[in-house]
Amino acid sequence: MGDPTRRAIVACLAERPRAVGELADELPISRPAVSQHLKVLKDAGLVTDRAAGARRVYRLNPAGVAALRDQLETFWNRALDSYQDVVEEPTEEEQ
Repeated sequence: MGDPTRRAIVACLAERPRAVGELADELPISRPAVSQHLKVLKDAGLVTDRAAGARRVYRLNPAGVAALRDQLETFWNRALDSYQDVVEEPTEEEQ
């Protein structure tokens, strides 16, 4: 999710499922580039696809998004705990 294009694809798919061509029409990248980003997202378990005639329609995978959310929550909780430890540490003047 570190790539802004992948974040944009996820935002589009959060609105509704879309085919590669629809995503390419909404983003400033080519269809092959959209397909490459979708492959990364699919490999990460964040999107799924299904055949719809000659097209493949992509949608967010709720289980994958939930797992990502859990990982981010764990990361932020650890970061905030570390920040709290530093803030609460007595300064030299207080010792």
